[in-house]
Amino acid sequence: MNGSYDEESAARGRTIVKTSIIGIIANVLLAGFKAVIGLIAGSIAVVLDAVNNLSDALSSIITIVGTKLAAKAPNKKHPYGYGRIEYLTAVIISLIILYAGITSMAESVKAILEPGVPEYSTLSLVIISVAVAVKIVLGIYVKATGKKVRSDSLIASGQDALMDSIISASTLVAAIIFMITGLSLEAYLGVIISAIIIKAGVEQLISTLSSILGERADAQTVTAIKNTVNSIPEVLGTYDIVLHNYGPDTLNGSLHVEVDDSLTAIEIDELTRKIQMMVYCENHILINAVSVYSTRNDEQSTALRKKLSEMLKGYDNILQTHGFYVNNESKTISYDIVIGWDAKDRIGEYHSIEEASKKLFEGYNVIVNLDSDWSI
Repeated sequence: MNGSYDEESAARGRTIVKTSIIGIIANVLLAGFKAVIGLIAGSIAVVLDAVNNLSDALSSIITIVGTKLAAKAPNKKHPYGYGRIEYLTAVIISLIILYAGITSMAESVKAILEPGVPEYSTLSLVIISVAVAVKIVLGIYVKATGKKVRSDSLIASGQDALMDSIISASTLVAAIIFMITGLSLEAYLGVIISAIIIKAGVEQLISTLSSILGERADAQTVTAIKNTVNSIPEVLGTYDIVLHNYGPDTLNGSLHVEVDDSLTAIEIDELTRKIQMMVYCENHILINAVSVYSTRNDEQSTALRKKLSEMLKGYDNILQTHGFYVNNESKTISYDIVIGWDAKDRIGEYHSIEEASKKLFEGYNVIVNLDSDWSI
């Protein structure tokens, strides 16, 4: 097909790895800085924060490993490639975020039940301030890059860094309040921040698991595909776009097109090949199958289609009808209908429409196909 897409995919992988390496370097430097200062100052809190930075570096390493594995070429066992490994690495990072939130919550509750008098020094406040600044910049950079290249792992890592900055910032605020008023709020702030971290981890985990389960095709992507296919003169309409996600950078699927029934088999063959090529080159999506609806635009078909349109106005949950065809030789009328998922009884409404259509087109064998709302 077109090598440009493969080059873009490789560039995406390089961007993810580069961003992750930056995260590793930043976290390792922060961990080393905090560990040395913590040991010199005898602060266990600072030493534990250094360990937390090493866990963040681990998240970046997991992202790199996942990206490399996801880039493996397809083979006989996995003909669609290994792109979904990226989702598994995002799950692992989400679990790391959850673990951090839960352990932070446990320590905060313990501090409430067994309160102690905190000791803050100018050095510790400087360390915390530096950590906050670095984590905010790192988190924003990594998360923004993750959104740009559609990497759930990077997004999760960036979210983790931002959550760490919030924890450190809350510690800084608590320290300032204590130094001014003598009131220790660190443990209570810890509970609130821990709850926020746990919520972020759960949301990230749910989002990633939803991607693994399979989601509705993105509306912008579907519109782009329709624009590409409908630009071909022979195509009278594009419907039933079904996309399968085998990784953030790997989509394939199928679609239906409506064409005039005068096209020959050779012309249809050339058309389907053209559609596959154009969608791959312009939208970077592999279309495995192109199905064809034939249509007639003669006076009789137009009149019958108009009668159907008027009848269907009495139904609230119809999203689309397509594939309308009249075969006068066999006295058959067929069409597809899409009923929204929000309908209380989709099957019941379908049967109602089917019966009404048979009465409307008495004398014809009426075939009504119920389509799913894949991507409208």
